Amino acid sequence: MPKYVPEIKNAHREKIVDACETLYQSRTFSEITFAEIGKECSFTRTSIYTYFHTKEEIFLALLQREYGKWVADLEEIASISRLSVTSFAKKLSKSLDKRVQLLKLVSMNLYAIEENSRLENLVEFKKTYKAAVGALENCLKKLKPALSETEIEAFIYQFLPFMFGLYPYAFPSVKQKNAMKKAGMKLKKNTVSGLANAAVLKLLEKNKK
Repeated sequence: MPKYVPEIKNAHREKIVDACETLYQSRTFSEITFAEIGKECSFTRTSIYTYFHTKEEIFLALLQREYGKWVADLEEIASISRLSVTSFAKKLSKSLDKRVQLLKLVSMNLYAIEENSRLENLVEFKKTYKAAVGALENCLKKLKPALSETEIEAFIYQFLPFMFGLYPYAFPSVKQKNAMKKAGMKLKKNTVSGLANAAVLKLLEKNKK
C-alpha cells in the first residue's frame, strides 16, 4: 500500500468533520443528517461510512478535535513563568471563548454522541479528554504548587460541570429570549469568558495557599 494513503484517508476524514462543523454553526444536531454532511463535503454516504458509522461519530470526532485545540491552549497557559490567579482566570476564560463549538456540543448533545458511537471511537475521544483534564491540572499545579491532589480534584470536578453548562447562558436562542421575557425573567447579556472568569476566581478563592 502506498505511503500516501494514510495521509489521504486522514484528509478525507478531516473534510467530513469540517463539513459537520460548518453545518453545526447554523443547524441543530437533530437537523443534520448523513446526506447533508455528504453534500457539504461532496462525499457519498458510502464514502462517509468508510470513516464513520453514525452521525454521532462524526460529531465525536469534531468534539475530540476541539478538545485537542483546548489542550494546546492550556499547555500554553501552563508554560507562562509567572502566573497570578487573576491572569490565570482571564486566560483560561479567554481560551473557552475560542471553543464555542466544544461548549455547544457538551451542553446540548454529549450524551447522544457518546451513546451512539462505537467503543473504539469513544476510547480515542476519552484519551483526548483525559489530556485536557491533565493539562488543566498542570495549570493549577503551576499556579499554586501548594494545592493538594484533593483540592485540585475539587476544582476540576466543579469547573468542568460548570463549563458544560456555559453555552445556553452565553448564547440563548431568540425563542428562549422571548419566553424569558414573557415569563417576566430578567434578560442579562452574558459572555463565555465573563461567566467563566467569575467562576474560576470564585473557585480559587477557596484555596488561597
